[in-house]
Amino acid sequence: MRPSSVEQRSNALTPRVGALGIDYPKGHSTGWHWHERGQLVYARSGVMTVTTRAGAFVVPPLRAVWMPPGVEHEVRCATPLSMRTLYIAPAPRNALPSACCVINVSPLLRELILAAVEAPGPLHRGRLIAGLLLAEMSTAASAPLHLPEPEDPRLRRVTATLRAEPGDRRTLAEIASEAGASSRTLARLFLAETGMTFGQWQRQLRLLAALVRLAQREPVTTIALDLGYDSPSAFIHAFRRALGTTPRRYFEPGA
Repeated sequence: MRPSSVEQRSNALTPRVGALGIDYPKGHSTGWHWHERGQLVYARSGVMTVTTRAGAFVVPPLRAVWMPPGVEHEVRCATPLSMRTLYIAPAPRNALPSACCVINVSPLLRELILAAVEAPGPLHRGRLIAGLLLAEMSTAASAPLHLPEPEDPRLRRVTATLRAEPGDRRTLAEIASEAGASSRTLARLFLAETGMTFGQWQRQLRLLAALVRLAQREPVTTIALDLGYDSPSAFIHAFRRALGTTPRRYFEPGA
Protein backbone atom coordinates (compact mmCIF):
# COMPACT_ATOMS: atom_id res chain seq x y z
CA MET A 1 0.00 0.00 0.00
CA ARG A 2 1.19 3.49 -0.79
CA PRO A 3 1.56 6.02 2.01
CA SER A 4 -1.51 8.12 2.72
CA SER A 5 -1.80 11.17 0.51
CA VAL A 6 -2.29 13.43 3.53
CA GLU A 7 1.40 13.07 4.31
CA GLN A 8 2.23 14.86 1.07
CA ARG A 9 0.57 18.00 2.43
CA SER A 10 2.74 18.22 5.53
CA ASN A 11 4.98 21.17 6.36
CA ALA A 12 8.70 20.42 6.15
CA LEU A 13 10.64 21.46 9.24
CA THR A 14 13.73 19.57 8.08
CA PRO A 15 14.31 16.88 5.44
CA ARG A 16 13.47 14.30 8.14
CA VAL A 17 10.67 15.96 10.09
CA GLY A 18 7.34 17.16 8.68
CA ALA A 19 4.07 18.34 10.21
CA LEU A 20 0.39 18.34 9.27
CA GLY A 21 -2.70 19.97 10.72
CA ILE A 22 -6.17 18.82 9.73
CA ASP A 23 -9.66 18.95 11.26
CA TYR A 24 -12.17 16.09 11.04
CA PRO A 25 -15.87 15.86 11.97
CA LYS A 26 -17.19 13.45 14.60
CA GLY A 27 -17.40 9.91 13.27
CA HIS A 28 -14.83 10.42 10.51
CA SER A 29 -12.51 7.53 9.63
CA THR A 30 -9.28 7.89 7.69
CA GLY A 31 -9.48 4.32 6.43
CA TRP A 32 -6.57 1.92 6.67
CA HIS A 33 -3.25 3.36 5.50
CA TRP A 34 0.44 3.60 6.43
CA HIS A 35 3.38 5.97 6.18
CA GLU A 36 7.02 5.55 5.23
CA ARG A 37 7.98 7.77 8.15
CA GLY A 38 7.15 7.35 11.81
CA GLN A 39 4.08 9.28 12.92
CA LEU A 40 3.14 11.10 16.13
CA VAL A 41 -0.61 11.76 16.19
CA TYR A 42 -1.87 14.41 18.61
CA ALA A 43 -5.31 15.93 19.11
CA ARG A 44 -5.26 19.65 19.82
CA SER A 45 -8.89 19.08 20.72
CA GLY A 46 -11.14 16.02 20.57
CA VAL A 47 -10.65 12.29 21.11
CA MET A 48 -9.64 9.65 18.58
CA THR A 49 -9.05 5.92 18.46
CA VAL A 50 -6.05 4.74 16.47
CA THR A 51 -6.41 1.10 15.48
CA THR A 52 -3.57 -1.09 14.21
CA ARG A 53 -3.62 -4.76 13.30
CA ALA A 54 -2.34 -5.50 16.82
CA GLY A 55 -4.98 -3.53 18.73
CA ALA A 56 -6.43 -0.13 19.49
CA PHE A 57 -5.11 3.01 21.19
CA VAL A 58 -7.45 5.62 22.66
CA VAL A 59 -5.91 9.09 22.42
CA PRO A 60 -7.57 11.65 24.70
CA PRO A 61 -6.38 15.24 25.12
CA LEU A 62 -2.83 15.69 26.48
CA ARG A 63 -1.78 12.34 25.00
CA ALA A 64 -0.45 11.31 21.60
CA VAL A 65 0.14 8.01 19.84
CA TRP A 66 3.48 7.14 18.29
CA MET A 67 3.62 4.73 15.35
CA PRO A 68 6.91 3.54 13.83
CA PRO A 69 7.27 3.58 10.03
CA GLY A 70 5.18 1.13 8.05
CA VAL A 71 2.49 0.43 10.67
CA GLU A 72 -0.89 0.06 8.98
CA HIS A 73 -3.55 1.92 10.93
CA GLU A 74 -6.91 3.68 10.94
CA VAL A 75 -7.95 6.81 12.84
CA ARG A 76 -11.56 7.17 14.00
CA CYS A 77 -12.86 10.38 15.51
CA ALA A 78 -15.01 9.92 18.61
CA THR A 79 -15.61 13.68 18.67
CA PRO A 80 -14.89 16.56 16.30
CA LEU A 81 -11.11 16.33 16.01
CA SER A 82 -8.41 18.91 15.45
CA MET A 83 -5.51 16.60 14.64
CA ARG A 84 -1.86 17.63 14.58
CA THR A 85 0.62 15.13 13.21
CA LEU A 86 4.39 14.87 12.98
CA TYR A 87 6.13 12.65 10.43
CA ILE A 88 9.64 11.58 11.39
CA ALA A 89 12.01 9.66 9.14
CA PRO A 90 14.08 6.88 10.75
CA ALA A 91 17.58 7.79 11.93
CA PRO A 92 20.21 5.80 13.86
CA ARG A 93 20.29 8.36 16.67
CA ASN A 94 16.54 8.49 17.21
CA ALA A 95 15.70 7.40 20.74
CA LEU A 96 12.06 6.86 19.77
CA PRO A 97 9.95 3.80 20.66
CA SER A 98 10.24 0.78 18.40
CA ALA A 99 6.57 -0.14 18.88
CA CYS A 100 3.27 1.73 18.90
CA CYS A 101 2.43 3.43 22.17
CA VAL A 102 0.54 6.33 23.73
CA ILE A 103 2.73 9.00 25.32
CA ASN A 104 1.93 11.80 27.73
CA VAL A 105 2.24 15.22 26.10
CA SER A 106 3.97 17.73 28.34
CA PRO A 107 3.11 21.45 28.03
CA LEU A 108 6.41 21.98 26.21
CA LEU A 109 5.83 19.13 23.76
CA ARG A 110 2.31 20.42 23.09
CA GLU A 111 3.56 23.89 22.20
CA LEU A 112 6.29 22.44 20.00
CA ILE A 113 3.77 20.31 18.09
CA LEU A 114 1.50 23.30 17.55
CA ALA A 115 4.41 25.50 16.49
CA ALA A 116 5.61 22.85 14.04
CA VAL A 117 2.21 22.68 12.38
CA GLU A 118 0.96 26.24 12.59
CA ALA A 119 4.01 28.52 12.64
CA PRO A 120 7.23 26.77 11.62
CA GLY A 121 8.73 30.08 10.44
CA PRO A 122 12.13 30.34 8.72
CA LEU A 123 14.17 27.23 7.98
CA HIS A 124 16.54 27.70 10.91
CA ARG A 125 13.57 28.00 13.29
CA GLY A 126 12.06 24.82 11.86
CA ARG A 127 15.32 22.99 12.54
CA LEU A 128 15.36 24.18 16.14
CA ILE A 129 11.74 23.13 16.65
CA ALA A 130 12.44 19.71 15.12
CA GLY A 131 15.44 19.16 17.37
CA LEU A 132 13.50 20.07 20.49
CA LEU A 133 10.58 17.89 19.40
CA LEU A 134 12.79 14.82 19.07
CA ALA A 135 14.44 15.50 22.42
CA GLU A 136 11.14 15.96 24.22
CA MET A 137 9.55 12.90 22.59
CA SER A 138 12.48 10.69 23.58
CA THR A 139 11.86 11.39 27.28
CA ALA A 140 8.05 11.33 27.23
CA ALA A 141 6.43 8.78 29.54
CA SER A 142 4.10 6.20 28.03
CA ALA A 143 0.45 5.86 29.04
CA PRO A 144 -1.33 2.47 29.43
CA LEU A 145 -4.03 3.14 26.83
CA HIS A 146 -3.59 0.15 24.52
CA LEU A 147 -6.11 -2.63 24.01
CA PRO A 148 -4.48 -5.62 22.25
CA GLU A 149 -6.48 -7.50 19.65
CA PRO A 150 -6.20 -11.32 19.45
CA GLU A 151 -5.89 -13.25 16.21
CA ASP A 152 -7.85 -16.39 17.03
CA PRO A 153 -11.29 -16.12 15.35
CA ARG A 154 -13.04 -17.50 18.46
CA LEU A 155 -11.48 -14.80 20.61
CA ARG A 156 -12.34 -12.17 18.04
CA ARG A 157 -16.01 -13.12 18.35
CA VAL A 158 -15.74 -12.53 22.09
CA THR A 159 -13.92 -9.21 21.73
CA ALA A 160 -16.34 -8.01 19.05
CA THR A 161 -19.26 -8.73 21.37
CA LEU A 162 -17.66 -6.83 24.22
CA ARG A 163 -16.57 -3.89 22.05
CA ALA A 164 -20.19 -3.51 20.95
CA GLU A 165 -21.34 -3.51 24.59
CA PRO A 166 -18.45 -2.77 27.02
CA GLY A 167 -20.86 -2.89 29.98
CA ASP A 168 -21.76 -6.55 29.29
CA ARG A 169 -21.66 -8.22 32.73
CA ARG A 170 -21.56 -11.83 31.52
CA THR A 171 -18.69 -14.04 32.54
CA LEU A 172 -16.38 -15.70 30.03
CA ALA A 173 -18.21 -18.99 30.65
CA GLU A 174 -21.50 -17.32 29.73
CA ILE A 175 -20.07 -15.83 26.52
CA ALA A 176 -18.13 -18.96 25.50
CA SER A 177 -21.05 -20.65 23.74
CA GLU A 178 -21.23 -17.77 21.25
CA ALA A 179 -17.54 -18.18 20.44
CA GLY A 180 -17.61 -21.91 19.78
CA ALA A 181 -15.03 -22.85 22.39
CA SER A 182 -14.90 -23.72 26.07
CA SER A 183 -14.25 -21.02 28.65
CA ARG A 184 -11.04 -22.83 29.62
CA THR A 185 -9.77 -22.69 26.04
CA LEU A 186 -10.72 -19.05 25.66
CA ALA A 187 -9.07 -18.12 28.96
CA ARG A 188 -5.84 -19.79 27.85
CA LEU A 189 -5.95 -18.07 24.46
CA PHE A 190 -6.64 -14.65 25.97
CA LEU A 191 -3.47 -14.81 28.01
CA ALA A 192 -1.39 -16.26 25.17
CA GLU A 193 -2.53 -13.80 22.49
CA THR A 194 -3.05 -10.55 24.40
CA GLY A 195 -0.84 -10.94 27.46
CA MET A 196 -3.96 -10.30 29.57
CA THR A 197 -6.51 -12.44 31.31
CA PHE A 198 -10.11 -12.10 30.17
CA GLY A 199 -10.86 -9.94 33.20
CA GLN A 200 -7.88 -7.67 32.58
CA TRP A 201 -8.82 -7.25 28.91
CA GLN A 202 -12.41 -6.41 29.80
CA ARG A 203 -11.32 -3.86 32.42
CA GLN A 204 -9.02 -2.22 29.89
CA LEU A 205 -11.84 -2.08 27.34
CA ARG A 206 -14.09 -0.38 29.87
CA LEU A 207 -11.36 2.05 30.85
CA LEU A 208 -10.79 3.16 27.25
CA ALA A 209 -14.52 3.41 26.59
CA ALA A 210 -14.81 5.58 29.70
CA LEU A 211 -12.07 7.92 28.48
CA VAL A 212 -13.93 8.61 25.26
CA ARG A 213 -17.12 9.41 27.15
CA LEU A 214 -15.35 11.48 29.81
CA ALA A 215 -13.81 13.59 27.07
CA GLN A 216 -17.33 14.28 25.85
CA ARG A 217 -18.17 15.46 29.38
CA GLU A 218 -20.71 12.81 30.16
CA PRO A 219 -21.55 12.42 33.87
CA VAL A 220 -19.37 10.02 35.82
CA THR A 221 -22.41 8.26 37.27
CA THR A 222 -23.87 7.57 33.82
CA ILE A 223 -20.56 6.26 32.50
CA ALA A 224 -19.99 4.04 35.52
CA LEU A 225 -23.38 2.36 35.38
CA ASP A 226 -23.42 2.01 31.58
CA LEU A 227 -20.02 0.31 31.63
CA GLY A 228 -20.94 -2.32 34.19
CA TYR A 229 -19.49 -0.88 37.39
CA ASP A 230 -21.48 -1.43 40.57
CA SER A 231 -21.30 2.24 41.52
CA PRO A 232 -19.59 5.51 40.60
CA SER A 233 -17.15 5.02 43.48
CA ALA A 234 -16.19 1.59 42.12
CA PHE A 235 -15.50 3.18 38.73
CA ILE A 236 -13.44 5.99 40.24
CA HIS A 237 -11.42 3.48 42.26
CA ALA A 238 -10.72 1.34 39.18
CA PHE A 239 -9.83 4.44 37.15
CA ARG A 240 -7.41 5.71 39.80
CA ARG A 241 -5.79 2.29 40.16
CA ALA A 242 -5.20 2.08 36.39
CA LEU A 243 -4.19 5.67 35.62
CA GLY A 244 -3.05 7.09 38.92
CA THR A 245 -5.62 9.86 39.16
CA THR A 246 -9.37 10.45 39.19
CA PRO A 247 -11.53 10.77 36.07
CA ARG A 248 -12.03 14.47 36.69
CA ARG A 249 -8.34 15.23 37.08
CA TYR A 250 -7.16 13.00 34.21
CA PHE A 251 -7.84 15.68 31.61
CA GLU A 252 -6.01 18.41 33.49
CA PRO A 253 -2.47 19.42 32.38
CA GLY A 254 0.19 17.43 34.19
CA ALA A 255 -2.15 14.59 35.15
